[in-house]
Amino acid sequence: MPFIAPLIANGSLFFAYEQSTLPGRIILWFLFFGSIFSWSVMITKMRMLSHAKQQSLHFLDLFRNHRQPLHIMESQLRFDGSPLWSVYRAGCKELTFQLLGSEEIDETFRARLDSAPHLTASQMRVVNSAIERTVGETALKLESQLILLATAVSGAPFLGLLGTVWGVMETFSGVAEAGSANLAAMAPGVSAALITTVTALLVAIPAMFGYNFLVTSLKGMIVQTDNFAAELSSTFENTYGEQRAARPELYP
Repeated sequence: MPFIAPLIANGSLFFAYEQSTLPGRIILWFLFFGSIFSWSVMITKMRMLSHAKQQSLHFLDLFRNHRQPLHIMESQLRFDGSPLWSVYRAGCKELTFQLLGSEEIDETFRARLDSAPHLTASQMRVVNSAIERTVGETALKLESQLILLATAVSGAPFLGLLGTVWGVMETFSGVAEAGSANLAAMAPGVSAALITTVTALLVAIPAMFGYNFLVTSLKGMIVQTDNFAAELSSTFENTYGEQRAARPELYP
């Protein structure tokens, strides 16, 4: 946690850290490195989501404003970072392979595409399978590393509680060995024991808010990707499927 060090260096937290035992300090360092990982994941994921949303908006605008579904692929434009672009690229590659027997795009691509026969139902199923497979892979990629945040949210408080219980146990053990109990003797040990719980909460609370925000945002993006996959499959089938050849008056 980047802000633990300044807090420890100030007043009671510094005193508590100085009074901590070796197990308590080990737990504090585990929490510190866990916080660094969780903040790294949150910042990286939020930047990735922002970039993906921008790229997806540009891609959808171009895709829906052109009558030829392969226009973007033929123009060799790229929208790296957008999950919609990943699904579109995978679908286009499989579609061109089924239509032309090759994924190569050259100066003869449009002529070969115009003279290609329409896809059969079995070929369309292959294209749809490629699209669906990419949707699943994209969803897994979007949700990657969230386990680190979930671990920080659920594990940090327990780790802090372990340090606190351990510290309190050692404090009472020391009192028992001394044979006398007084506030001056117990206060440093109890203070040192409680710092692990405070630190754990400072790790878990930001991770919890970050995790909830990211999960909600990623679910929205995955739903958008699913919807686009269905739209893409329907567009491919209407443009290059057998039903277009059978009833061309419905597909100008």
